[in-house]
Amino acid sequence: MAHVPQIRIPATYIRGGTSKGVFFRVQDLPEAAQVPGKARDAVLMRVIGSPDPYGKQIDGMGAATSSTSKTVLVSKSSRPDHDVDYLFGQVSIDQPFVDWSGNCGNLSAAVGPFAVSNGFIDAARIPQNGTVTIRIWQANIGKTIISHVPITNGAVQETGDFELDGVTFPAAEVQLEFMDPAADEGDDGGGSMFPTGNLVDDLEVPGVGTLKATMINAGIPTIFVNAEAIGYTGTELQEAINGDPKALAMFETIRAYGAKRMGLIRDIDEAARRQHTPKVAFVAKPATYTASSGKTVNASDVDLLVRALSMGKLHHAMMGTAAVAIGTAAAIPGTLVNLAAGGGEREAVRFGHPSGTLRVGAQAAKVDGEWTVTKAIMSRSARVLMEGWVRIPGDAF
Repeated sequence: MAHVPQIRIPATYIRGGTSKGVFFRVQDLPEAAQVPGKARDAVLMRVIGSPDPYGKQIDGMGAATSSTSKTVLVSKSSRPDHDVDYLFGQVSIDQPFVDWSGNCGNLSAAVGPFAVSNGFIDAARIPQNGTVTIRIWQANIGKTIISHVPITNGAVQETGDFELDGVTFPAAEVQLEFMDPAADEGDDGGGSMFPTGNLVDDLEVPGVGTLKATMINAGIPTIFVNAEAIGYTGTELQEAINGDPKALAMFETIRAYGAKRMGLIRDIDEAARRQHTPKVAFVAKPATYTASSGKTVNASDVDLLVRALSMGKLHHAMMGTAAVAIGTAAAIPGTLVNLAAGGGEREAVRFGHPSGTLRVGAQAAKVDGEWTVTKAIMSRSARVLMEGWVRIPGDAF
């Protein structure tokens, strides 16, 4: 019988922040996959190795976690004052779909370096040594990200001494500015930073109870609840949650009912097909705990504790977009995040997560009775792990 040969697609495998993903230039994809649709999704799923009923993604580039089942598409921007358009696809591990509903803040750190290394930036703008500023249009959510990419000897600097908890080895620091991170009218997320109009709501969750919740659209739609209200301390590591099916079911129920309250879905059943957003997180006041690396995080090291779930599992560190939501909510007096951090006005917080700590800043102000945030700021790192071609069967799409 005849066999269809594999095709080769130019690609780069990159760690960005505490995530990994396969990066493509849109122009390098098969023609049918250069536009949104079934062919594009099929190509990306086959590259990553999904859907995989075994949950391992053995026959693909994914590593069977929400942090590694990721794809990024980059193209020259058609928008004024932007260098590249960046589209993020979160590939479901065991189901046949790609979730395009949100951004990945961690992989955002790799987009600027990828743009420089792949010819999207005019060579005249790249210094021999210094920093080049890249303006990125985040196409999933319609927002601007400004990336400050370090350059050494005319090329992207990837090695350095910047340490990021959740990443084993140090690397070069990439500073990111998430401009106007809250949702605007027409955005997929309810149309405002607080879609219910409240800083704190009573969220009724069947089988769980009525929980105080801060539901915010900033960076990524996120539902924050107090750790103690659901029987936790905020010091938990992955195994405490991910090994407990009842806990995972509870968090998914909270996420689904929060999504409906935020206007992200119309029916609870839709949440199962929208795994990437919203996120659900729980917060607590500072406490000393042992991080997953074995090091001690002292209560005096942090302003608050945060644990967040991504794609149905507790994240090993913190999603970059959720960090933007944390920084934004912390800057607004009265949110659960702000109260866990001690209340009052603040422009930055350092929070404890399962792998250690992270600092994120945000500038918030009240304008005409509405809270606005001009930008959120944090540092990540990025490093190319492999580059060349990925191969998929020619009849995979």
